[in-house]
Amino acid sequence: MRKQPFKKEVGKKITKFDSNFVMSRITQTEKVAHIGCMHLDENGLIGYHQAVVPQLLLIVNGEGWVRDETDEYIKVHSGEVVFWDKGEWHETKTDRGLLSFNIALF
Repeated sequence: MRKQPFKKEVGKKITKFDSNFVMSRITQTEKVAHIGCMHLDENGLIGYHQAVVPQLLLIVNGEGWVRDETDEYIKVHSGEVVFWDKGEWHETKTDRGLLSFNIALF
């Protein structure tokens, strides 16, 4: 499991084509990807399971905890992304609610 921020502060200023914005890179893939939006309400849970394919959890609102094969939970917040490799066991939970995008790479 890897965790990284995607907040504005870690992005790069883009000015090409007269643009004016900051791009925070998340991932690049040549594989087919499935993108889903997950809405976890208070006390929401994505149960402990094994990743069938490499995937990432991009947290856009709220906060919660994630874990891998260990019993140690890591706090996650909006503006962070968590990566899991194929075969990696993981779980996500929240007390207050969490909105995220799940991107599975096939």
